[in-house]
Amino acid sequence: MKTTAERAAEALELLPEEMREPAVAYLIEQAEKFRMLKQDIDKGLADIEAGRIREWDFADFLRRARLVEPESRAK
Repeated sequence: MKTTAERAAEALELLPEEMREPAVAYLIEQAEKFRMLKQDIDKGLADIEAGRIREWDFADFLRRARLVEPESRAK
C-alpha cells in the first residue's frame, strides 16, 4: 500500500510542469492554515480545562453594548 506522500507525489507528476509549483504552494498554504487552526483549538481546550472560560451571555453583551454605544457616538 502506498503512503499518502507517495500518492501525492504521483498526482503532482501527472500535472503539467507549470501547474506543479502552484499546486505545491496551495497544499503548503492549506497545511499551514490547518496547523494554525489546530493550535488555536488546542489553546482553547487548554483554557477550558484551566477554567479560564465562562459561558457567554449574549443578551448581557447586547445590554452592555447599548449602554456604551451612546457615549462613543458623542466623541
